[in-house]
Amino acid sequence: MEAVHVPHPALRPYVASWVGFRAALDPRAVHHGLPSPTLTVVLALDEPLDVGWLDRGERGRYWTCVAGLHTGPALVRTHGWQHGIQLALTPLGARALLGAPSAALAATMTEHAELPVGLPQGLLESLAAQRDWRSRHLLLERHLLSVLARRHDDPAHDVRPEVARAWWLIASSGGRARVADVAEQVGWGRRRLLEQFRAEVGVGPKEAGRIVRFDRSRRLLDAGIPLAEVADRAGYADQAHLSREYARLAGRSPGRLRESAYHLPG
Repeated sequence: MEAVHVPHPALRPYVASWVGFRAALDPRAVHHGLPSPTLTVVLALDEPLDVGWLDRGERGRYWTCVAGLHTGPALVRTHGWQHGIQLALTPLGARALLGAPSAALAATMTEHAELPVGLPQGLLESLAAQRDWRSRHLLLERHLLSVLARRHDDPAHDVRPEVARAWWLIASSGGRARVADVAEQVGWGRRRLLEQFRAEVGVGPKEAGRIVRFDRSRRLLDAGIPLAEVADRAGYADQAHLSREYARLAGRSPGRLRESAYHLPG
């Protein structure tokens, strides 16, 4: 089951989605954590999250975890049970709520204890002790609003407006915006855009567009759209191009991902 929470208006520029989750699964089930235009924050409530990167063979167990922007899949070994809260943070949200630029977290798994601003000691236990999802969500929301209030007047935790504008142009175009056009619209040269964007976000504008296109294609796929139409609407040259991108970014074919977000080894 899932319990979706709509964040307080002050948090919406920073939190793209917020959901409580609890699921009983086959103990062998493995979930693919796929590239997306947001950073993933997971707070585990019963058992630590067992997760690692597919292409690196490394893994760890985390009670509180932030996964930065990435261009390859993470593997979550479920051990038959998943219970926690997951937030999707925009790159703006990394500085505002975690105290670090998105670039500092790119392609990493980071415990909250390693962050400039993480979950305070005892909050995770307090969240787990709540009797319902609404109480948990409101408790966490109060904490995040207090973080935002404390950092509101600190310019060190603001993203440069040109970078924020460039991110919006790429995201709102579905990843189709040309880098040269984005640079022109934010008033920078191409080279400066590449340097400043990567330094803040952790990926370049072209990679960001690739991630946004992939994310849009996944949503179309989940809606049951035929693969050829998904490829066209998401901005791929053809269905073969779509399939190649899924092999690189997801480690699975579009058809297999459509069947299930989980798979059984072997």
